[in-house]
Amino acid sequence: MSGLRLMAVHAHPDDESSKGAATTARYAAEGNEVLVVTLTGGERGDILNPAMDVPGIRDRMEEVRREEMAEAARILGVQQRWLGFVDSGLPEGDPKPPLPEGCFALVPLEESTRKLVQAIREFRPHVMTTYDENGGYPHPDHIRCHEVSMAAYDAAADPDYFPEDGEPWKVRKLYYSHGFIRRRIELFRDEYERRGERFPMEEWLSRWRTEQGDIMARVTTQITCGDYFPQRDDALRAHATQIDPNGSFFAIPLDIQQKVWPTEEFELAKTRVHTVIPESDLFAGIENGRVR
Repeated sequence: MSGLRLMAVHAHPDDESSKGAATTARYAAEGNEVLVVTLTGGERGDILNPAMDVPGIRDRMEEVRREEMAEAARILGVQQRWLGFVDSGLPEGDPKPPLPEGCFALVPLEESTRKLVQAIREFRPHVMTTYDENGGYPHPDHIRCHEVSMAAYDAAADPDYFPEDGEPWKVRKLYYSHGFIRRRIELFRDEYERRGERFPMEEWLSRWRTEQGDIMARVTTQITCGDYFPQRDDALRAHATQIDPNGSFFAIPLDIQQKVWPTEEFELAKTRVHTVIPESDLFAGIENGRVR
């Protein structure tokens, strides 16, 4: 399959490499156009890699994160577009402090929706991916990313919605990307037990609250993309301020991941085409830009 267009909407630079990255790399390699839309510059992100916490980095965080994003996009083989909003940061404490004035999460929904609609009408994607109503995790920018994506999916198709912003475009399908899957980690643990080796994420798994459940009950679509896990990991490492190469993202060797769980998971949230669940292709129901 080729000639189709996929838009992945993300809150910050590095999100595109930790959520659905192997899927985007696969579709790009197969000849489809893939555009990552990054809503904010990640300016308020902490330095999470101790090796990068050196003089001169924090002072030019916005520039550094743009450089990291460019390298990650190159590795994944995708296009990338900044939408230009300012990172809200992750408020911490009890009570949490107010969000910074002018940040993305506080921008009126109409303003941020309109900018995403402009990008949709220009790129004309057949499929969009974004986050669920919880943002994947409750960062204010992730939750706002969900809200903006859902609004833009509808607004981009409305000929009465800012007609000066381009011809209306109906995105065929919209998906939520899901990555925090308990069953996946449990299967990795089972593989370590079969090998008689210590599981490196046991403590992490033990902290998983039972009330969180397992998101697999919502998954409709699994994309086989294990061959692209090396690109995913290289793209993650390109975000050097955000990703510790010795951290949990890389705790499970690639050969185990590719053997035990070689897929990435999505939830079909909106569709304008007929499809049959479960799916193994984000473009199911669409062929060469036409609705089947």
